[in-house]
Amino acid sequence: MAEAKEIWSAPITPRTASVMGTPVVASPPVSCPPSQLHSPSLTRSPLLQSENGDAPRPKSKTPKTPRTPLRISNLTPRFITPLGSPVRKALRFTKLDPQDAWLPITESRNGNQYYAAFHTLCSGIGTQALVLPVALTVLGWTWGIISLTLAFIWQLYTLWLLVNLHESVEHGVRYCRYLQLCGATFGEKVGKFLALFPILYLSAGTCTTLIIIGGSTARTFYEVVCGDSCTAKPMTTVEWYLVFTCAAVVLSQLPNLNSIAGISLIGAVTAVGYCTSIWITSVAEGALDGVNYDPIRGENSVENAFGVLNALGIIAFAFRGHNLILEIQSTMPSSEKHPSHVPMWKGVKVSYTLIAACLFPLTIGGYWAYGQLIPSNGGMLTALYQFHSHDVSRFVLGLTSFFVVVNALCSFQIYGMPAFDDMESQYTTRMKKPCPWWLRALIRLFFGFMCFFIGVAVPFLSQLAGLIGGVALPVTFAYPCFMWLKTKKPKKYSAMWGLNWFLGTLGVCLSVVLIAASLYVIIDTGVNVSFFNPQ
Repeated sequence: MAEAKEIWSAPITPRTASVMGTPVVASPPVSCPPSQLHSPSLTRSPLLQSENGDAPRPKSKTPKTPRTPLRISNLTPRFITPLGSPVRKALRFTKLDPQDAWLPITESRNGNQYYAAFHTLCSGIGTQALVLPVALTVLGWTWGIISLTLAFIWQLYTLWLLVNLHESVEHGVRYCRYLQLCGATFGEKVGKFLALFPILYLSAGTCTTLIIIGGSTARTFYEVVCGDSCTAKPMTTVEWYLVFTCAAVVLSQLPNLNSIAGISLIGAVTAVGYCTSIWITSVAEGALDGVNYDPIRGENSVENAFGVLNALGIIAFAFRGHNLILEIQSTMPSSEKHPSHVPMWKGVKVSYTLIAACLFPLTIGGYWAYGQLIPSNGGMLTALYQFHSHDVSRFVLGLTSFFVVVNALCSFQIYGMPAFDDMESQYTTRMKKPCPWWLRALIRLFFGFMCFFIGVAVPFLSQLAGLIGGVALPVTFAYPCFMWLKTKKPKKYSAMWGLNWFLGTLGVCLSVVLIAASLYVIIDTGVNVSFFNPQ
């Protein structure tokens, strides 16, 4: 009979042969594909070594006794107790998708807490923050600040839930994408139904909005720098959209999420820069003459209620980026001793400290400076040009515009990465091999110009902040709570159980009400609809 291939542990607990003469079937050596190198299940354990492994067998002075092939499940090192332990959990960390090594989000797993801070700050703050003072024109000082504070704490809590849901020791997997976690929690069909459209909008829709804002601001930057003495023929808005799209597509050729860490750092610095410069300039110039802080009221109670809900939708829209948290965390190495949630949470704490330092002064200072006069379309950026174009130096106006354009270019890369990943996964799933470089370039070229076409066709997309906030609200405020309940299964009627049920239910109800209120406000007040005619 051929000699059985055996797997042994060093040292192992001696075991007797099979009981009642039952033969023991030998197990083949355990091996991992190279794509699992930086995964919790991939850390190679010194406890398992094949017969032909690199490490030598321990020498023993006692006479050799015949070895009996062992089952994997019976391998118990001397220091492992019968209770569950990290080593046993590590032995179960084997469920991995080998295609992860071919896709841009999980292709590189050498990230760290600094990369996490760069990505989180770049994705968590953006031009949507510039319309926050518009919400205070309806909510007023007290309720506006209270609502903003509660929303910030709420979304920070759900972000903590997502960071800790990334790794599942019990099931031996890392959930590297938000949609993947939804599918594993709620089921494949229900997960796609609940999260596919909001995540699709938060990727493609945000990139489209960035093209609209980036192209329009690039035109403003040109006008500020060129001045009144410029004799060159100005380009149209569509041409500026095209210039911005070409620059974004060129930058999108970087292969994976870790490779754009430097771009995210630039995006984070410019976001903090233009938020700070806008509110400092507005406050330094002082409050406008005849400024009024009384909340705007409608003709009846229904209009008042819907106006308040639309303002809450604007606040909810300001907190985005939760759909990218799992993707950012998946770029980090992870093991039982060094799980990825530790450096990830460190990076998140730093980035959200800076986000708070930008959002609150921007909201409070902007509302103090402009009150009810702040434009609903464009918010603080439009107000700066409208009221202070002759009072503020061209250098400050031009630098602020430049920061907005650069931040939009950088944010396009991180928000487009989930779309790139999904389109490339269609190829790798069917062909069982990574995308060639030319196909990857074509995919990103197609995505960039598809967003450009939508931006030209629907240039008023950025005016739908309240509606978009209602649609995307469950991704940030509700789904993480239900996923925690389903996955972690806290004790019934405990504090965590009650808190997550309350917040999850409240988030879903708010989403439905905010969508209805935003639609009512859009129909009642109207939107400057101009298909294929960007201004």
